[in-house]
Amino acid sequence: MIYVQEADFDPGYELDQLTKTRTDIGASVSFVGHMRARNDGRAVETMTLEHYPGMAEKALAQIEAEAHARWPLDASLIIHRVGPLKPGDRIVLVITASAHRQAAFEAAEFLMDWLKTKAPFWKKEEGPEGTNWVASKATDENAARRWAASSKP
Repeated sequence: MIYVQEADFDPGYELDQLTKTRTDIGASVSFVGHMRARNDGRAVETMTLEHYPGMAEKALAQIEAEAHARWPLDASLIIHRVGPLKPGDRIVLVITASAHRQAAFEAAEFLMDWLKTKAPFWKKEEGPEGTNWVASKATDENAARRWAASSKP
């Protein structure tokens, strides 16, 4: 399931909704990303996430399908917020569920690495030093390389 939305989300509620009737799930992994008040040493007061409606959802659905093809997942959920955010706000939720923990952990890492480097969202940070468009970091790009299309864990 994919949701791109301005509204906040409740990670516990979302996990319960995804797994409450599923007796085949032995492990679920959740990741919540929060907005930081500092990025690369700069103070950040507001971050605005922009996207193209429809295109972002389609891209997220494709990567979610790839995760299901690579690992034996029983369920998954991606919620990504857009619009203006303040430090401490939740930005993203990824939940993966499988019969076994290794698949759930690896699939969650795969999805987050893709979201950090390839997802069609544009982030603009604003603070006392001005406005800055955020690009993916070399460390994020390096982490994502381990999931090259030809490799499967």
